[in-house]
Amino acid sequence: MRTPTILIVEDDPAIADLVEIHLLNEGDVVRKAGDGPAALKILDAEPIHLVILDLMLPGPDGLEICRRIRKNRNVPILILSAKSADMDKVLGLTTGADDYLAKPFNVLELLARVKSLLRRSLVLNADASPGAEEKKIKAGGLTMDRDRRTVNADGRDVRLTATEFDILYLLAAHPGRVFGAEEIFRTVWAERYYDSNNTVMVHIRKIREKIEDNPGRPLRIRTVWGVGYKYEP
Repeated sequence: MRTPTILIVEDDPAIADLVEIHLLNEGDVVRKAGDGPAALKILDAEPIHLVILDLMLPGPDGLEICRRIRKNRNVPILILSAKSADMDKVLGLTTGADDYLAKPFNVLELLARVKSLLRRSLVLNADASPGAEEKKIKAGGLTMDRDRRTVNADGRDVRLTATEFDILYLLAAHPGRVFGAEEIFRTVWAERYYDSNNTVMVHIRKIREKIEDNPGRPLRIRTVWGVGYKYEP
């Protein structure tokens, strides 16, 4: 796996320096920005493989920066915020973040989540080498190409975040099978379950908004109440 470059967007120098030290110890390349506009300039100037984004930023807040990043980039975003209420977490994930960690945070948990996001984006999601066998799923009107990270629903190209793609691929690759929220989390995040049923639920809702004709009455991703979710082609 190539050396990742991680952008820390944090206006508290002490926290930014703390995160930087631990990421450098892991062998990562680190860039830092104290506000949103500076972060966007860095993203325009060089390849960034993951963004650690604080919500409480001067000027445009973290949610607005997250929206701007998501307009044309699929880089994984980990929100790091003092706002720990469930609604703040749901709002962050709905805006386009891949994961959410509340302050004060455990450094080991932060590193675990960073590694998980990087593993999916840099290893599992790497482009196929020339001549490599394509891994495609065709289920009903949905076509997914895992090597190229493309999704087409009923002839329409769909743009998904890295996490959304992995969740949809997991479900579509096993049509009819019911996956619980914990199983989805363990499989996609490749780490222990952090009581993150809301995290999975929010990502499922975002996927439905992108691939369903009527997200309020989904036909593809069905909820099995009290059990989990399944894909119906």
